[in-house]
Amino acid sequence: MTQCGLLTGSNKPVPLRSVSVTVLIRGFVADVGCELLYRNDEQGPVEAVFVFPVDAEAAVYAFQARLGGACIQAQLREKKQARELYGDALAGGQSSFLLQQEGAGGDVFSCSLGNLPPGEEAALTLRYVCELPLEPDGAARYVLPAVLRPRYTPHGWDREDVTQGVPRVPQGELPYTLSLSATLQSPHGIDRVLSNCSLTPLSHTAGNRTSAQVSLAETPLWGRDVELLVYYVEPHKPSAVLEAGLPGAEPGSLMGDPAVMVTLLPSLPEAVPGQSSAGEFIFLLDRSGSMECRMDRRDGSPQRIDSAKETLVLLLKSLPLGCYFNIYSFGSRFESFYPQSVAYTQKTMSKSLQRVQQLQADLGGTEILAPLQAIYRSPCRDGHPRQLFVFTDGEVGNTEDIIAEVQRHQGAHRCFSFGIGEGASTALVKGIARAAGGSAEFIMGQDRMQPKALKSLKRALQPSGTGILLCWDLPPEMEVALVGQGPEVIFLGERCLIYAQLRGQPQPPDTAVGGLTLQYRIQDQTYKETLQFPLQPQDGDRLPIHRLAAKSLLLELEGAVNTGSEGDRHRALETSLSSGVVCSLTAYVGVDTERMQPVQGPLVRWDIPLAEFDLMAGHSLYGAPQIFAHTRMVVVEHTNHLYKQLPPPKCLAWLCRLSDFIWGSSRHEGSESCKHSAPPGTAPQEAPSPHLSP
Repeated sequence: MTQCGLLTGSNKPVPLRSVSVTVLIRGFVADVGCELLYRNDEQGPVEAVFVFPVDAEAAVYAFQARLGGACIQAQLREKKQARELYGDALAGGQSSFLLQQEGAGGDVFSCSLGNLPPGEEAALTLRYVCELPLEPDGAARYVLPAVLRPRYTPHGWDREDVTQGVPRVPQGELPYTLSLSATLQSPHGIDRVLSNCSLTPLSHTAGNRTSAQVSLAETPLWGRDVELLVYYVEPHKPSAVLEAGLPGAEPGSLMGDPAVMVTLLPSLPEAVPGQSSAGEFIFLLDRSGSMECRMDRRDGSPQRIDSAKETLVLLLKSLPLGCYFNIYSFGSRFESFYPQSVAYTQKTMSKSLQRVQQLQADLGGTEILAPLQAIYRSPCRDGHPRQLFVFTDGEVGNTEDIIAEVQRHQGAHRCFSFGIGEGASTALVKGIARAAGGSAEFIMGQDRMQPKALKSLKRALQPSGTGILLCWDLPPEMEVALVGQGPEVIFLGERCLIYAQLRGQPQPPDTAVGGLTLQYRIQDQTYKETLQFPLQPQDGDRLPIHRLAAKSLLLELEGAVNTGSEGDRHRALETSLSSGVVCSLTAYVGVDTERMQPVQGPLVRWDIPLAEFDLMAGHSLYGAPQIFAHTRMVVVEHTNHLYKQLPPPKCLAWLCRLSDFIWGSSRHEGSESCKHSAPPGTAPQEAPSPHLSP
């Protein structure tokens, strides 16, 4: 089998022709379908492999293919078994398809279509559901990730990262298109929709404005994420959505019982008697080479480092008197402004602001683990709760190691993270915030930077709600089982999501009402939030509430799996297989068993390209398609059904060092901690031992 990059010798494009996305947004939940349309214009069969980003908290729950007029539903299997089935099908000449999560982070997936016969088309459709965050101005925010940047490989990290083997081509040479249409539904009424892309006029499909439709007006650039901001006529209110279980599923299981998603908006008091606004605020700023890249591809877009610095300056000026603070920055090494946190005064603030303005993205790689460990080694100050703010573009390979380090110290601090620029890893940015009871924000432009920064600071200044209790009021015939651990942190005016299974049948079913009381304590005062809801479950075939509940549980279980818990691994695998939600242990696989004759001919593999990324800030995009459009042989052994492929280049750090060869620049990412894949004609550079700054 031959592996190709962008074009064949006959100058024909890769087989992926289009990506069509349909989104159903109901309130603050999005159900998304992505169709990948392939056509094989070659003389023999092809295999197409497409690597793409997904939000780390999205629940991918279905995968199907239309091949030769037949619709084939993929089955979710344990990942090793799914890969073996796919490989056996390839070796046997059967058309097959595979969808899997790459690594443990959950924000990168790969889709493989094997043995597509010449002259035929195939449409692969995957479905996922995700919660939509509530923006500071009240909008529901949906983002279709379209930017996947190569992840930095830390020194000593020997696992494979699939993002580094993805071929890249100039924006205008991508051979496939993107379209998106959205259907919006809300009992609160739909006011307007904004986007970073051109949209068709909003069309209300109901007289009371409770449903509407909108689409992209033109094909967007693949080098930027697509963002939709949905504004409702009425502000978001507490609610509960009860969903019927999956017909035929075992009663008592997650999918067999009705599931409820409760959304509360705790109204904590603005000022609690005796509360202190003091604290220890530690800022950790990414100064790796990738932070030199622009925020997006628009003309005049600032560098990521400049947006991060602007956010940091805003937060520094807004800190309360009486607190302590320190600023760390990191790349291949790390630095701190002070040996330990200092008191916040006019003098220390002014001095720090001057130093922040001088910071540049000139520290090489993205070694975030070492500065985190140094911060955690420094003792906390009595009476000053530690609040950690992290600014990063999130392009690292050891995401799970970083999240685990933050989680080990979750009792000693809260973590508030900022993903800077398009393509920031949702797995890292959301993961560290979730691990330490904080919150995550993504800054894709300057328009909403200030409210997002101040929103996080406001959260950090709030006292923690502790002693959280959930009291359910249900008919005697019913009982409840919480899915996952439930809420651990409560923020003023912020949504609090709770997932639960309901067992039993209320009598009479048409008029039964349930209730939930959320009780929590701030210092010595107790507060309560109560919600009542009807117990008539909604029917549907996609079961978005069940899928989101399963994903919420899987996020907890997979965190424990990374620490070596065999019991949690078994439970995660069982939850994934029963719910249909993909995790790091499972994958979807489908095989065309209708075709009577095996597909004949040598198999050609295509790695679907993505838009190239900015290699150097301040310079035009460096397009070198010939670097990526390589051809090499890959062997398929039909005798023992082993599918063997030469490993892809382990690291693209040499690519980021092109500035050395072109402009003689010493600023690059990866130079101090990566020795893989040197540029052609050069010797690999040995990595010096990383050192820590005092």
